[in-house]
Amino acid sequence: MNPQLQQLLVSVDRVFEADLFKVGDEPISLLWLLKLAMAFLTVIVLTTLFKWLLRERLLVRLGMSPGHREAIATLLSYGAGAFGFIVVLQINGLNLAPLVVTLGGLGIGVGFAFQEITKNLISGLTLLVEGKLQVGDYVEFDGLSGYIKEISMRSTVIRTFDGGDVVVPNSNLTSNRVLNWSYKSLTGKLHLPIGVAYDSDPITVTETLLNAAYMESAVLHDPPPRVIFKGFGDSSLEFELWVWVAQIDEGISVRSSLNFIIEHNLRQMGLKIPFPQRDLWVRNADRLQLLDSSALKLSERSTESPSTNGQRKADAHPSGSSSPPLPVSIRDSLRQLPHLSVCSDLHLRELIEAGYRKFFKASDMIFKEGDLGSDFYLVLTGSVETLVTQLDHAVKVYHPGDIFGEVPIMLNLPYTTTARALEDSSLFVIHKNSFERLLRLHPNLAEVFSQELAKEKEIYQDVRQQLQDLGLLDMTEHRHRFTAWVQARLKSLFSTRSPM
Repeated sequence: MNPQLQQLLVSVDRVFEADLFKVGDEPISLLWLLKLAMAFLTVIVLTTLFKWLLRERLLVRLGMSPGHREAIATLLSYGAGAFGFIVVLQINGLNLAPLVVTLGGLGIGVGFAFQEITKNLISGLTLLVEGKLQVGDYVEFDGLSGYIKEISMRSTVIRTFDGGDVVVPNSNLTSNRVLNWSYKSLTGKLHLPIGVAYDSDPITVTETLLNAAYMESAVLHDPPPRVIFKGFGDSSLEFELWVWVAQIDEGISVRSSLNFIIEHNLRQMGLKIPFPQRDLWVRNADRLQLLDSSALKLSERSTESPSTNGQRKADAHPSGSSSPPLPVSIRDSLRQLPHLSVCSDLHLRELIEAGYRKFFKASDMIFKEGDLGSDFYLVLTGSVETLVTQLDHAVKVYHPGDIFGEVPIMLNLPYTTTARALEDSSLFVIHKNSFERLLRLHPNLAEVFSQELAKEKEIYQDVRQQLQDLGLLDMTEHRHRFTAWVQARLKSLFSTRSPM
């Protein structure tokens, strides 16, 4: 080897091995520091790999949520990293016992110098331990909304709907109010304010808004939509539609869709959304009206020709023109039912809120025989046929104003027939719970439905047979009138439940 090169290497070794200072009994050199840095780098890489394996592999197999995986992986990786650093220092001969007091005093000084960082670190630890905010949660905070993408010890990353990542210090999240839509579930309520003209019928408005709510597939049926009459505004009657959605993070698109549907339905029903109105008082109104009339006559004489006059008369009475028919009113259909014909609009509003309008195409199945009775139906338009599919035997055809499906609900039995639409039909549907509430509000309806059963003994003969097969109709009851037993059963059923 070249003597000069050998001498250079020896000089380099001396430089790297020369003691710079001592920590306790351990001399510190450049080579020692280099080894320590390499060891620390190895610990960091292994800790990062350990965190990834925990979060993406092991904890996934255990079926944990993304938020819990992130929290557990972060805490365990930080613990493993701290343990690795201590082991590296011990292996390199550095005794930490004499440094405890020194490091404690240094820690106090660093804490004062970096109060904000220390606060964020403690806040990050709090977020990870409590688990109130987790990765994947949809949150709203300080005018910002989005999903939590990452929670670290110092900060939290929120992914906004625009695709941007916002880094928020953890102390801001722990010291301020944060709306976490995902804390229990993503189910949330949307409020849609609507104003209509003062000459509008509030019951028609309620029905129209509820129909709009049920036309949107994202709206939940339980809890059902509600219409709130907020009050009398300066220019309109003020309503508010409340709907619940399963994914509140889709609220913007659901709100937009509902606004389109509401505007369409209001226009179809002839309901107007008014402009702001002001009363204007004019002096000498009679004189101004006379001047306006004179000016209008002069204008017509100078501009109107016989041909245009004839055309105007023809336009005023167009032949064959007709406005589109309005949808069938649920209120009018309900009034056709026995006992409900004398109900006030206030009572009918409660019934309208209890159900919703549903459309079926020709041949669509409404329910199948054997399914547990869950809904009561009122035919608004079209026609519905009930039949026994096993025998291919038609039982009855229901037309507008007819009701069906009430017997299985009242007696808690499966549907004994299959119902299908004979043509494009719209039905008013009331769920079982709401139907029972209807009977509690109007006890005489039980009597009405019992009388309907008596009129159709042959149709409901299979219901009686089912009751016997289930052991619900003993021989004593069998000898009495079936409808009388139904009345007694309904009476006992609703007398044990407190009104809502």
